Amino acid sequence: MLRTQVRALSVASKALPTVTRTATRGFASVRRSSPPQMARAFAVPMTRSFHATSFASEVVSVKVPQMAESITEGTLKQFNKQVGDFIKADEELASIETDKIDVSVNAPQSGKIVELLVEEDATVEVGQEIAKIEPGEDDGSSGGSSAPAAEAPKEEAKKEESKPEPKKEETKAAAPKEEAKPAAPKPAAPKKEESAQQAESNALSRKETRVKMSRMRQTIATRLKASQNAAASLTTFNEIDMSSIMEFRKLYKDGVLKNEGVKLGFMSAFARASVLALREIPEANASIEDDTIVYRDYVDLSVAVATPKGLVTPVVRNAESMGLVDIERAIADLGRKARDGKLTIEDMAGGSFTISNGGVFGSLYGTPIINLPQCAVLGMHSIKEKPVVVNGQIVIRPIMVVALTYDHRLLDGREAVTFLVRVKEYLEDPRRMLLPSPV
Repeated sequence: MLRTQVRALSVASKALPTVTRTATRGFASVRRSSPPQMARAFAVPMTRSFHATSFASEVVSVKVPQMAESITEGTLKQFNKQVGDFIKADEELASIETDKIDVSVNAPQSGKIVELLVEEDATVEVGQEIAKIEPGEDDGSSGGSSAPAAEAPKEEAKKEESKPEPKKEETKAAAPKEEAKPAAPKPAAPKKEESAQQAESNALSRKETRVKMSRMRQTIATRLKASQNAAASLTTFNEIDMSSIMEFRKLYKDGVLKNEGVKLGFMSAFARASVLALREIPEANASIEDDTIVYRDYVDLSVAVATPKGLVTPVVRNAESMGLVDIERAIADLGRKARDGKLTIEDMAGGSFTISNGGVFGSLYGTPIINLPQCAVLGMHSIKEKPVVVNGQIVIRPIMVVALTYDHRLLDGREAVTFLVRVKEYLEDPRRMLLPSPV
C-alpha cells in the first residue's frame, strides 16, 4: 500500500532525503527508492496546512457600526464577552460611548470569539475591526474549565481514600503530644489590630480619586459653556397657583391610567400650555443661524431627562398636534429609553424649545441654561404651600416658581414675559386650553 502511494508522487529528485514542493499541486516529491516512512511523514503537514487555511477563511470580523453623520469615533467602554466565549447573532458584544449616546456593537452571527483587537477605554472609529468570531454553534466548550475543576475534587478524594490508614499505635502516641501542648493565649494581637483600625478610621481622610470625564460629560460641559458665551441670556420668573391643575389631575388620573395605561402628570400640562403660548409668541420657538432668523410652524419639544451619565434632552416631535395623554405617553417612553441607555441619535436630534423639571429633585428656584441653537428654555420647580392674597384674603395655596431663560438677541422682554404669563394663565385655569385663542 505504501509503495503505491509513493509511486503516485511526482518525479523523484536525485538526492535520497531531498524534498521539494511544487507550486502547482503542493505535493512533496520523493525518490521511488525512499523508504515508506518518509512519504508518511510528509503527508501529515500537508493536511494540517489545508485545515488552517479553511479556518482562516471562516473567521468573521466585528466592526464599529455607523453611528451618525456627525459622529465618527467613540470610546469602547466595555466588552460583554471575552475570548473563548460563545455569542449569539445580534447579541451585544461591546458598548461604545459617543458624545451623545451609547452605541451597541452586536455580533453579525453566532460563533466563538477568537480575538479581541482593541482594549477597553480605547478610542475607536467607524468601520474599525474590534473583534473576530469563528462561526459555529455552541458546543459547551465556552463554559471554561468547569468540568476539569469539578473532576479535580473527585481525584483528590480518590487519592485520600487510597492512602493507607495510620496504625492505631501511631494515633495513640500522637494524641498525648497534642494534649500536652499548652493553649497559646492570643488576646493581645487582636486588640492591637482593632485599635490600629480604629485609629485609622478616626483620622481625617485625605484621599483623592481621579476619574476620566466621559465623552457625554465633556460634550455637556462644552455645549453649556458655549451657550453662556454665545447667547445674551436673561431669565424672568413668575409664580403659578397649582390648585386647579392639581384638582384636574386628581379627578382624572385614575381613569386615564385605567383606559390609556398612562400616568397623568404635570409635564403634559406644561408642555401643552407651552405649545399654545408658542403660537402667540413664535419668536420663542425660533433660532438664529448666522444672520438669519428661522421661524417654525411646528414644535419639537426637548424634555430634559437626568441619567446616571448626564443630562440628555430627547425630543417629542410635533408636540403641537398632541393632546395631554399623547404627550404624557411620549415623554414617559423617552424617559424610559434614556434611563436604560437606549436613546438613538434620532431621539436626540433637533428640538425647538426645551422644558426642564428640576422640581422633581426639590429645586425651589433656578435659572436654566439655553439649549443652543434654541431661543428659550422653561424651568419648572417644586410645589410649596405659601400664603397668597386671593380676592383680598390671605389663603394657603400650592405655588410653583417657574423660570424662562431666553436669548435676548432674538426675544425681547415684552415677548418673554407675555409667554410666561400665558403659561401661568393656562395652568391656573386649564379650561383656557380648550379655547381657540387666549382670552
